[in-house]
Amino acid sequence: MKVESQSEIFLVSSSPHTHVGSAVERIMLDVLIALMPAFAASLYFFGLDALRLTATCVATCLLAEWLCRKAMGRASTIGDLSAAVTGVLLAFNLPPSLPTWMAVAGSLFAITICKQIFGGIGYNVFNPALAARAFMLISFTGAMTHWVTPSAGWSSFMDAATASTPLGIIKEALKAIWNSFMSASAVDATTAATPLGAIKEALKAGAPIPNFTGAAVMKLFTGNINGCIGETSALALLLGAAYLLWRKVITWHIPGAYIGTVLIYASILHLVAPGSSVPPQIHILSGGLILGACFMATDMVTSPVTRKGMLLFGVGCGIITMLIRTVKSGAYPEGVSFAILLMNAITPLINRGCRNKVFGTKS
Repeated sequence: MKVESQSEIFLVSSSPHTHVGSAVERIMLDVLIALMPAFAASLYFFGLDALRLTATCVATCLLAEWLCRKAMGRASTIGDLSAAVTGVLLAFNLPPSLPTWMAVAGSLFAITICKQIFGGIGYNVFNPALAARAFMLISFTGAMTHWVTPSAGWSSFMDAATASTPLGIIKEALKAIWNSFMSASAVDATTAATPLGAIKEALKAGAPIPNFTGAAVMKLFTGNINGCIGETSALALLLGAAYLLWRKVITWHIPGAYIGTVLIYASILHLVAPGSSVPPQIHILSGGLILGACFMATDMVTSPVTRKGMLLFGVGCGIITMLIRTVKSGAYPEGVSFAILLMNAITPLINRGCRNKVFGTKS
């Protein structure tokens, strides 16, 4: 057939043929914006310790990223904000009383060992923040499992603002911040077990499971409980997750499959053995489940690329999380970090087994 005009000739280049218009910087900025409600909640419940840890982790991650890229003779990537996101997520996975130098060590491990050694963003196998948290749990077990009540953390900031003049307020606030950086905690804190810790201890001792009243569930939802600084407020995290869904930075598949699996697993367990288990809402609102499901399991680099693979990834995370949480002989009450890291390890296999059908082929 003879082509009548040049306009009828179609030139087909290699895929992708369209671009969504998103850049790494924009995506990372959206994640940081989505984390702001949880950051505000951490400041409210844990005061200056939340500010100390977040500032330390972000600053250290940015500096480590710049130094690594310079040492490797490559262009700086601190402008893509991925190191800042790693710093915030790592800080959110730390207890408020953790010493500053330990936060620095964890941040260095996250960027140098878990990210830049693999080649930088897009090449890392494991989520850097979670891998660093696992490293810190092994290296600093005591400090990483020392929990401070929210009211104790907030009182430090309130005490700093009791001066009678604006200058006095600034002076006392700066003094409190300095004391916070120089010590493990700026206040004499009251300590207690986390909800998951109390449940695990009861399981191991064969004692009755703690009874969570409606008021206790509401505290779990708002964040007025012991735990890591960024994981306690389910409300703040869900607001951030809603923003990411609206911006289409993440899809529902991994969070939905992850939380849904925990819901089903916990519901069956509570139905079969109500005396040795807690209602499913306790598992969903406790620990780092919502933070992990919405902000870390959805990491584009370390999670599957297909919808089917995402669902499988989320289901695997949910099962492993519940196994770690509910096995009586286990020493660790939480399972989110290890569940996501284990599923990160098999993500390449999931991608291989859940490939989309190539257009024009039978398989």
